[in-house]
Amino acid sequence: MNEPTEADGDDDTGGPPDPPPAPRRAPGRALGAVLGDLRAVDGALYAAVAATSTPTLDRALRRLSHAADHSKVSLGIAAALALSGARARRAALVGAGAVAVASASTNLLGKRLVRRARPDRESARVTVDRYVPMPASASFPSGHTAAAVAFATAVGVVLPAAAVPLGALASAVGYARVHTGVHYPGDVAAGAVVGIASAAAALAAAAAAPVPGVRSVYSATAAPQTALGPG
Repeated sequence: MNEPTEADGDDDTGGPPDPPPAPRRAPGRALGAVLGDLRAVDGALYAAVAATSTPTLDRALRRLSHAADHSKVSLGIAAALALSGARARRAALVGAGAVAVASASTNLLGKRLVRRARPDRESARVTVDRYVPMPASASFPSGHTAAAVAFATAVGVVLPAAAVPLGALASAVGYARVHTGVHYPGDVAAGAVVGIASAAAALAAAAAAPVPGVRSVYSATAAPQTALGPG
């Protein structure tokens, strides 16, 4: 009787057969799954804010959201800075430029590309005491947040003493847009990124622009940051 050989296909290990390899997800499906998870987290955070009772904050945050319409609060601060010293006037100029860049980036580009629907405040049971008018524009990214962060960042670079209070104000504006139910937290986060990028663009333009004093102030502010960098 002939001995079995490997060529006969016999296996003496006695173990279970190897499972078939798991099917690989196409890159597009994997990205879609990740985005779906992020949307779920975004919706859960929105619902958590809506479900948290904060009657002492509702009125103040509603008023702040109104004040940030059309960047009124930022431009009002810019006007006050313009009446101060030369450095403050330069900060106001760069800050207003950053607001313009942020507004154009969100309204002419971001909202038209993504077209995310606004949150459903009624389904989330946002209390009517928080309500501000629901904008007709797309939800992503938050234009209010982008403009507020752009202004705070740009002015804070030129006028470092203003960085912390303006940063706190911009953060409050971003939260107010979620608190009043007109934005998801993800919209606000994206708006903050747009705001920082817009401030960087405005500062770069100010550094290159032939506006008396603007370049020198930007350079003088940037130099210490470079000197205090890594190393």
